Amino acid sequence: MIENNGVVLVLSGPSGAGKSSLINKISDDIGAYYFSISTTTRPMREGEEEGVHYHFVSKEEFIKDIEGDNFLEHAVVHGNYYGTSLKPVRKALAEGKLVIFDIDVQGNMAIKNRLGDITTSVFITPPTLSELEKRLLDRSTDSKEVIEGRIKMAKREIQRTAEYDFLVINDDIDLAASVLRQIAKTARLKIPHDVINDFVQRWEDVD
Repeated sequence: MIENNGVVLVLSGPSGAGKSSLINKISDDIGAYYFSISTTTRPMREGEEEGVHYHFVSKEEFIKDIEGDNFLEHAVVHGNYYGTSLKPVRKALAEGKLVIFDIDVQGNMAIKNRLGDITTSVFITPPTLSELEKRLLDRSTDSKEVIEGRIKMAKREIQRTAEYDFLVINDDIDLAASVLRQIAKTARLKIPHDVINDFVQRWEDVD
C-alpha cells in the first residue's frame, strides 16, 4: 500500500465565478488541506492575521528566499514584495495535505512546471459572460472601471481553459460543489513520479 502523499489542487477562473463559495461548501468533506496564501513584505494592516491573510516577512528574508528559488512567482508592487512561497507548500505536502491554490492562468503554468506530477487543475466559470457580468454588478463591490477590467481579463483567461484538467461550470452552486468535491477527492489519489518509480523498483525486486 502506497502511503498518502500531499497533492496540489489548482483553482482558476474569473473573479465572480464563485471559487471561494465553492471551497467553503466542500471544505469539511475533503480532508486535511492547506489553502496557499501569498507572502509579502508590506506591513500588516489592522484586522489582518499572520497565516490567514498573508505570510508577513522582512524584505531581507524575502530576498533570501528569491535567491534560494523558494517562490513559484513573485513581484514588486508599490515598493513591497509579493509572492507565492514554496516553503509552506512543501511543509503541507510533507504532512500529506491537499494544497489548494486560487491562482490565475499564469500561476497555473508555474505550478505545473514545478509540481506537475501531483497537480490537478480546475477552471471554474459561470455559464456565460453575461452571467459573469451580472454577478459582478450584483455584488456591488467594484467600480465600473474595475468590472470592465475583470471582464476583459475573463475573456482572455477563458481562452486557456483547455490547459486545465477539469472545467466546472458554476450555474447551480450545489451541483458545482458536488463536482468539485469529487475532483478534490480524486486529486488525492495522484502519486508523485518518484514514489511510482520506487514502487516499480521494489516490485521488480520481489521474488
